[in-house]
Amino acid sequence: MGGTSGTTYETLREQMRGEVIAPGDDAYDGAREIYNAMIDRRPAAIARCADTTDVRAAVRFARDGGLDLSVRGGGHSGGGLCLVDGALMVDLSAMRWVRVDPAARTAMVGGGSQLGDLDHESHGFGLATPAGIMSTTGVGGLTLGGGHGYLTRAYGLTIDNLLAADVVLADGSVVTASADEHPELYWALRGGGGNYGVVTSFTYALHPVDTVGLAVTLWDPANLDAVLRWYREYLPGAPEELYGFFALLAVPPGPPFPEEIHGKKMCGVVWCYTGVADEDSLTNTFADVSEPAPPVFHFAAPVPYPAIQSTFDGLIPKGLQWYWRGDFFDRITDGAIDVHGSFLDSMPTDLSTMHLYPVDGAAHRPGPMDTAWAYRDATWSGVIAGISPEPADAGVIRDWAVGYWDALHPHSMGGAYVNFIGADEGDERVRATYRGHYDRLAAVKATYDPDNVFHHNQNIRPAKG
Repeated sequence: MGGTSGTTYETLREQMRGEVIAPGDDAYDGAREIYNAMIDRRPAAIARCADTTDVRAAVRFARDGGLDLSVRGGGHSGGGLCLVDGALMVDLSAMRWVRVDPAARTAMVGGGSQLGDLDHESHGFGLATPAGIMSTTGVGGLTLGGGHGYLTRAYGLTIDNLLAADVVLADGSVVTASADEHPELYWALRGGGGNYGVVTSFTYALHPVDTVGLAVTLWDPANLDAVLRWYREYLPGAPEELYGFFALLAVPPGPPFPEEIHGKKMCGVVWCYTGVADEDSLTNTFADVSEPAPPVFHFAAPVPYPAIQSTFDGLIPKGLQWYWRGDFFDRITDGAIDVHGSFLDSMPTDLSTMHLYPVDGAAHRPGPMDTAWAYRDATWSGVIAGISPEPADAGVIRDWAVGYWDALHPHSMGGAYVNFIGADEGDERVRATYRGHYDRLAAVKATYDPDNVFHHNQNIRPAKG
């Protein structure tokens, strides 16, 4: 059953409406591509599921045949956890659909959907939910890891807005997890990653969001110290409708940036304002950006919410080399500021970057035990990303990201947003990320996946009886 010949999968093909793609099939190489081109692996086959029944068939086929199993949603996993040599990949990428109930302010979303699918449909009703900063990110991985984005200070984490999830379990059965049904599974899904099953649909609460204020402020790197000292005090005290992530970057070559700063290294903040977003109010909202130092560049404009969500799509498309690591921070120390300055100077490529995403405001209101997200006391979720279009740069960008992380980690809280943990960081990093929640998560795992069928993730092993 574990072979890769075309005939091996005929039984599965007969059970599925979607395709089963095996090595040698014309579609195979395209079907195994994921967002991070640094990951090049060859699954035994790819079950491109059309619906929940297909997912059930694929999970049972793998389990009955002793096949390793991986799950692909949007394919954005930095560590490529969805793509595994010799495994059957349960591919949800064809399950892209969204159904909005504007009266209830909810959206039900297919497990293979991307954030852009959700944003497009909900925006038609003047609604949105907090989820990421790129429209090509898959809803599944982002949500199960916790999920943060432009609306987090105003409306919380993605998991704070998750009302229910339909889940295919390791035995092929289907359950709905919510506050009223399978509440322990519902608790674990909200931050526990892909450990508990294949989520075929998510139901989210939506909020009134239509036109927002997009702004970008860039400062000369000589002012990084002053800017970060200002930012660490200013943003936590700002109204919750103002969000701004701090970044180290090389200025992209294109609008709205003037040609004379293209390619130059800068520090900056990308802002999203969900208050009244006309020209006059935005001028007032961003009046303080000159306080730490005169900006080299500042741009602000009202835009539809889906436009801010897709701002970076063209800059970092599928097919680049990626290596990333992350950490949570409750403060930005003076020592951390020194580290940021030194690694901006050594940034290896124009696409490499560091972001500090705010996870305060509304994200601080749930109790520490309300979800599997164990860092309700964090103020920022940081990520260091080495990025290049050139395969030859893979080692260089990895070494820069690891060196930066090694220097910055002593200034962190010890754990990280699970979606920013590299595949090579080990079990201790997973435990640090879940803090005192780990044993409870392991107990839920023992109930719903006692054989650890779903282990190609930041794995939580089942508790032993």
